[in-house]
Amino acid sequence: MEFFTKTPAVRLKSHLNKYLGAADDQLSTRLTRHGDARRTRWLVELVDTNPHVVRLKSCHGRYLTAAADPFLLGMTGHKVLQTLPDNPARDLAIEWQPIRDGFQVKLKAAAGGTYLRATGGTPPWRNTVTHDSACGAADWVVWDVEAVEVAEDEAVVDYWSMVSSFSSVTEEISGLDIGYGFESPMRSPVMTPATPSRWWSMKKNHHQHLSSIGPRMSAIDSFRNSKTVRLKGSHGKYLVAEDDEFSVTQERGGASKSAKWAVEFVESSDTIIRLRSCYGKYLTASNQPFLLGMTGRKVLQTLPPRLDSSVEWEPIRESGAVKLKTRYGHFLRANGGLPPWRNSITHDIPHRTVTRDWILWEVQVVEFLPPPQIVVEKEDCFASDETSPTTSQSSQSASFSRQEWDGSPPKASDGRLIYFQLANEYGGVENESEELCIAFKGFQVSELASRLEDELGIPDLIVCTKSPLNGKLYPLRLHLPPNNATMHVIVLPPSSKVSEGSKKTVEVL
Repeated sequence: MEFFTKTPAVRLKSHLNKYLGAADDQLSTRLTRHGDARRTRWLVELVDTNPHVVRLKSCHGRYLTAAADPFLLGMTGHKVLQTLPDNPARDLAIEWQPIRDGFQVKLKAAAGGTYLRATGGTPPWRNTVTHDSACGAADWVVWDVEAVEVAEDEAVVDYWSMVSSFSSVTEEISGLDIGYGFESPMRSPVMTPATPSRWWSMKKNHHQHLSSIGPRMSAIDSFRNSKTVRLKGSHGKYLVAEDDEFSVTQERGGASKSAKWAVEFVESSDTIIRLRSCYGKYLTASNQPFLLGMTGRKVLQTLPPRLDSSVEWEPIRESGAVKLKTRYGHFLRANGGLPPWRNSITHDIPHRTVTRDWILWEVQVVEFLPPPQIVVEKEDCFASDETSPTTSQSSQSASFSRQEWDGSPPKASDGRLIYFQLANEYGGVENESEELCIAFKGFQVSELASRLEDELGIPDLIVCTKSPLNGKLYPLRLHLPPNNATMHVIVLPPSSKVSEGSKKTVEVL
């Protein structure tokens, strides 16, 4: 029995190295060598009233049944079929008792005590499946049990049809497998099956709708000048950060702050972004499975101590919409169907055509970044004229567009005013009369250095102060003055060749 209690689905392999398969006529069963085919997968349903038996359900939503009809007149074997009884809970013909036989199992029919049997020989016996006594052919009634993972897009169809005993519900859910469009069965209880031509027409119209979002552009351009965005999935719902500051779901209302995601670019790449929720946490592709035995994994809000590839997403343009790809080839996916899938968000690789649209997102820009502006301040704050920065300072300060101000000069109320000049690798400043200015709240030199690195787009900067006695530069290491006094500093690039004598620690108290 333990072969069936630890897996959602199994494959049964006979002594002939062939698998028990559900025929496409949705009635008969037979043996096949194609073990990777979906028809050889049987969902396991445990029986509450009898813990010693199981029911096995085919890919067509029908139960493996020990029928009373003889396979051939005058022979002992009886047919094994796929059926969907009116009351599965009271039909013993669909219940099978697993009996362990070494590393294999026998499946005993609860109705008559016969065994599931893989029949060999010449036609009409070849590749047939019957239920019969085990006498005379002991090997024919033993099976190898192989555990099978169920893809979550199939689980929407198969799992809920498995636990439902109502044929109407089963037909609605199974409709997802043949293509009913994008509406949820719960929102559209009366559904008309789509013909293949109608189905592809629906998909084409859907893609045309997504294509009409805006002018054609690369996927990264959808985020390039965006400060915050909303992501709308193919189900018409928005990606939202739950107020537990941990989980991520979908909802139809896109006006709330939880549907807005701040865009950050990864410094080492022009095609990778991070998305930060209103709670300051990053959209994260975790390694936690959404449901045990399923392929999809959870998407969460996290704030890792070190930003790694789990919070990085690559936008990819497709059919006028955008896919968000992880570094490991999975895609951000908005799930549909019945609970627990409804409104859930996972990352996965789509395996079936009917769910491929679930990884497409419409990007709606909520706030644009302000146009690039560089604040230039002379050392004399009351000078009537302004001097443009040098070419080198302009190119290295282009990232000032990432400031969250409206382009006006910083105010003292925003924090301490830090006037800084960018020196060359030898510590020299081309025009000492020109300074840039930022407002900074804090006392740690490391925080100031990090802020300047963000503004200038240059990593590993060295923040220095100039000695009024000898004019030499001394790196600041610990704390800034505690009185929020205005400061003038010199910023050195990481390749600075300043003499060792000037690199001793300066502590400002």
